[in-house]
Amino acid sequence: MSSETGARTVAEVQHRIADLRARLPRHSAPAAMLIELEEMEEYLHQLQQQDTASQHSDSLD
Repeated sequence: MSSETGARTVAEVQHRIADLRARLPRHSAPAAMLIELEEMEEYLHQLQQQDTASQHSDSLD
């Protein structure tokens, strides 16, 4: 994945997470929303790790 594409994907996932958090009710949040939030945060973490690994390998070349 190119760094530009990766950055765009990270930004999109961050935007989706922010949107979901804004829609979460303060009390009695539906389990499905909490699961979706957790999955998106995990996906974001994976993307960021891939981006970091990619940057590290690019600096070694």
